[in-house]
Amino acid sequence: MADMEKTGKNLEGRGFRVHRFATGAEAAEFLVQTLHGTSIGIGGSVTIDTLGVYDRLCGSNEVFWHWKNHAPETRERAGKAETYLCSANGVSENGEIVNIDGFGNRVAGTIYGPERVFLVVGRNKIAPDLTGAIDRARNIAAPLNAKRLGCATPCAVKGDRCYDCQSPGRICRGLSVLWRAPAASHVEIVLIRETLGY
Repeated sequence: MADMEKTGKNLEGRGFRVHRFATGAEAAEFLVQTLHGTSIGIGGSVTIDTLGVYDRLCGSNEVFWHWKNHAPETRERAGKAETYLCSANGVSENGEIVNIDGFGNRVAGTIYGPERVFLVVGRNKIAPDLTGAIDRARNIAAPLNAKRLGCATPCAVKGDRCYDCQSPGRICRGLSVLWRAPAASHVEIVLIRETLGY
């Protein structure tokens, strides 16, 4: 089982601000209250969708999420918002954060552009080390997302692991590792002691 306390302390040691919650409902309330009156971009995330914050955030913010608005410019506008909200595919107990992306919008949005970034992380996303976090991103999160999207890839068909395929439908095209909080934005981690997302 993931050591949430160790992970939180190590994330703080790497320059991330960490908010800890027992439940997704508590985290959702925090996000809605904290992100009042700002423009918000949301990266593709089952975790964020599960929290059910989109409609609540739309009440007092300008929100850009390509899952809800399929206009071609939505991803770009999300990346230029004041605040960016998404999850991570893997986080090491040492405090490293891993994301895999197909379009590059989530990877870009977490590294550069928005003034504030919130990464929502359930306990299931935490691995003992960086190798484990990358393995989790490639062999758990990516295949489940490919399957959810109905991709014609070996990982989507079997839903079991990455085959490092050359399929045109491949969704794992770029990988980012945040060793420390990026200098260009303020990154906050929302750690939740529940299983959320892939």
